[in-house]
Amino acid sequence: MVRLRISNTTIALFLVIQTGFLLFLCAQHGSFMSHSEEKLPQVHILILSSWRSGSSFVGQLFSQHPDVFYLMEPAWHVWVTMYQNSAKVLHMAVRDLVRSVFKCDMSVFDAYMPRKRNLSDLFQWAVSRALCTDPACEFFHRTDITSENACKSLCGKYPFSKAEEACKTYSHVVLKEVRIFDLKVLYPLLTDSSLNLKIIHLIRDPRAVVKSREQSAKALARDNGIVLSMNGTKVEDGQYKVLQEICRSHVQIYETATVKPPDFLKDRYLMIRFEDLIRDPSVEITTMYKFAGLHLTNKLENWIYNITHGQAPSRKREAFQITSRDAVNVSQAWRNILSFQKVKRVQEVCKGALNILGYQFVDTEKEQKDLSLDLVLPHRKSQFSWASFSQN
Repeated sequence: MVRLRISNTTIALFLVIQTGFLLFLCAQHGSFMSHSEEKLPQVHILILSSWRSGSSFVGQLFSQHPDVFYLMEPAWHVWVTMYQNSAKVLHMAVRDLVRSVFKCDMSVFDAYMPRKRNLSDLFQWAVSRALCTDPACEFFHRTDITSENACKSLCGKYPFSKAEEACKTYSHVVLKEVRIFDLKVLYPLLTDSSLNLKIIHLIRDPRAVVKSREQSAKALARDNGIVLSMNGTKVEDGQYKVLQEICRSHVQIYETATVKPPDFLKDRYLMIRFEDLIRDPSVEITTMYKFAGLHLTNKLENWIYNITHGQAPSRKREAFQITSRDAVNVSQAWRNILSFQKVKRVQEVCKGALNILGYQFVDTEKEQKDLSLDLVLPHRKSQFSWASFSQN
């Protein structure tokens, strides 16, 4: 029998080569895994609007999406804490809070909230599906359509730290704000390389806004004071002066984004009219989702259809409550409810906004009440159907 003698040196050399080869394979595998599992950067969407313009509804279109972490008006905390200042003075604090929330850094709320706090200490927290589902709250699944009442009863006592934990698990962070009156305030965020920010600018016919604001006058009193820098003093004709400032800001935002905009705004601004949204939800929603990089699920499609075509019971609603109702009829309600004198006054203070944003004036009470006369001028030509919009 022939015996092979292998020296210890040869064995050691073989083991070194084998170990090196295994390490190489592990490194290659690890590199492949790191690339395949690498997360894409978060998308940041700011829904920019004003009070009573349908922004709570639009916010829900994003909040109920399983890929979205949504907060409704986090800057409310800034205004409540620093209410003696004007909106212009508070812009920087609002911007800094928005920036931090987009980065899922919830420590920014330390300046505006008690040290020991729960999810329920956050303004309108229960309208955020992300704060009512895992990992923020164990009672609901991420793909569920959540209700505000159910969330309040089950998830309010979870620690505030859950908000930051949840935020980091989503591909999209969406905020809705009504407390920014100048697009240029957001330029530092739009040029921040660590953010992937896009703006959805929601507007509504100012005459419909006035009708809605009158129903929520008490809830809006403090905000009106900040907009007008009243600091506790009464201002004559305050309702229309607030509306005038709101209309001015819409025009400023729209023109800044569309008339010789800076290069960094390219493909990062979208204007949506509430009237177009409720008339043909499929067209406008697919436009917004495409802009945001989101896809509509079957469950969301059914929910959206029901909420825009259902009938609501005749009862008083809370200022920020979303209900299923005939949205088109609601959007036209001002034409039968407001006096022609009020309509004329709104048209005077918001003349520029009506012209630029595509709303037809009425010259007589007869025109106002003639619902066959369309006061929303063509804005975007597009065709779509619910049947062709289904995606999983």
